[in-house]
Amino acid sequence: MMKVQKGDVIRLHYTGKVKETGEIFDTTHEDVAKAAGIYNEKGIYGPVPIAVGAGHVLNGLDEQLEGLEVGEKYEIIVPPEKGFGKRDPKLIKTFTLGQFRRQGIYPFPGMPIEIETESGRKLKGRVLTVSGGRVRVDFNHPYAGKHLVYEVEVIEKIEDPIEKVKALIELRMPNVDKEKVIIEVGEKDVTVDFGQLLDEIDKNTLVLGEILLESDLKFIGYEEITFKPSVEELLKPPEEKAEVVELEEEVSEPLVEKAEETPEAEKKAEEPAEETEEAPEEKTEEPEEVSEEKEETKEKAGEEAKAEEAKEETEEKKPKKKTTRRSTKGRKTRRTTTRKTTSKKKTKAAEEKKEGAKEE
Repeated sequence: MMKVQKGDVIRLHYTGKVKETGEIFDTTHEDVAKAAGIYNEKGIYGPVPIAVGAGHVLNGLDEQLEGLEVGEKYEIIVPPEKGFGKRDPKLIKTFTLGQFRRQGIYPFPGMPIEIETESGRKLKGRVLTVSGGRVRVDFNHPYAGKHLVYEVEVIEKIEDPIEKVKALIELRMPNVDKEKVIIEVGEKDVTVDFGQLLDEIDKNTLVLGEILLESDLKFIGYEEITFKPSVEELLKPPEEKAEVVELEEEVSEPLVEKAEETPEAEKKAEEPAEETEEAPEEKTEEPEEVSEEKEETKEKAGEEAKAEEAKEETEEKKPKKKTTRRSTKGRKTRRTTTRKTTSKKKTKAAEEKKEGAKEE
């Protein structure tokens, strides 16, 4: 027969009672729980997997599992100091009845209550007496000072390394499908991959499970433990929003530059168009005859052109505006009109001279 040693992973059936009263307060048997009135619909019944000596059960029971044989039934007595502790008189407190009634609570003997201390710690207690406007509450554990009796049976001693890891996962995360967990074990290292279960397990539950599981795996002898995903990866905040912002910044910058360049491009596009429009206006046909009046007109036109050029040079130093180009165009048109008017006057004068000569 195999005997249980510290560090072994086993499956254990047990039922715990209070020696003084025979009250059953804990069990792994579903039928016993129902008979005792402590059945929990959300509870998981059946042999519980534990690592002997790791503190997975009450200390007084854990210590006495060593040396037991697999398949045998035993009765183990746990003294108060190794069970739920001795009763502490300091944990019995007295309150006024008004303190309860102001919160809508009407206490009575045996009533379970819970209060929160100034430090935020929650204490569970039980009302002992209610008299004279005073309420005495005991915050000791209900089984403090009691001797406990455990009926135990070691169902199995697990030898296979991978099955040991699965058993500990079952202990810490009983609702997880162990068959979807990928486990790789070496002599002193182990890798546990929960990747296929990420959509099935709450992240916080997985984080807590990995922290507790790491402690258990170290206890049974593994030195290097790797989880996929790791606790750090599970706790890392999502970066999707940050990536979107960065992408928007990268796209928006070139668009801004392009928008800023557009006015200059429009100016360049406009300049050749204006020159093209002005070019035909400068080509003005004049009579072949050149008289003194024509030369004077040309000189005046030249002086006006120089004045206009000087003015344009001054205006070019200033920021270019579309209004400046329009005014320049207007001036050139006026000059052309002057030239045409002068030519008509000269032609008319020549005709009058010819008519005068014929009359003579």
